[in-house]
Amino acid sequence: MSISFDELNNIQMDVLREIGNIGAGNAVTSLAKMIDKKVDMAVPEVKIMGFDRVSQILGGEEILVVGILLNVNGDITGNMMFILDINAARKLVNILLGSHDETNLNFNELELSALKEIGNILTASYLSALAGLTNLKILPSVPELAIDMAGAILSVPAIEFGKVGDSVLYIETEFSEGITRVFGDFLLIPDVESYEILLRALGVIE
Repeated sequence: MSISFDELNNIQMDVLREIGNIGAGNAVTSLAKMIDKKVDMAVPEVKIMGFDRVSQILGGEEILVVGILLNVNGDITGNMMFILDINAARKLVNILLGSHDETNLNFNELELSALKEIGNILTASYLSALAGLTNLKILPSVPELAIDMAGAILSVPAIEFGKVGDSVLYIETEFSEGITRVFGDFLLIPDVESYEILLRALGVIE
């Protein structure tokens, strides 16, 4: 049996949205502990979309973004990405490090390390939610960080995407600390063999 995300109905999508809800809760808790401040997170918007639409959602292939990419291993394999446009990345660094420079879009080693760590925490939160709902063993790799145009960043998982069809699981996240709001985008891209394993474990197919 072959099935992909784009074949799911509304009830089955509700199951996937629960991943976003639980993952967001995990992320808020972890982030608040990390910076010792109250952090709020809006209910994530979970969508199924064509991979070719992702760059449009981000603002175009030539927009400068920060991408944190990790491999997913264990009972399922694939990729997960956390993507921020460059201005959102600066806002996030300011939250993490208590700085107030909103114009400097160059990042030093400490700031890059902080971005990588928060990307690791947030992606791990969603993967933990997924593992909890599926009882699957899901192991994230050490994250890699890159700053480049969206098209270049997306070319990495696009290699894996070619094996799975024309859609990916997209989670839009908004979190805030005080008056500062940051939007980030998650992409979950299982490889072709993992689609059915994941959907069966979630109970959306028999």
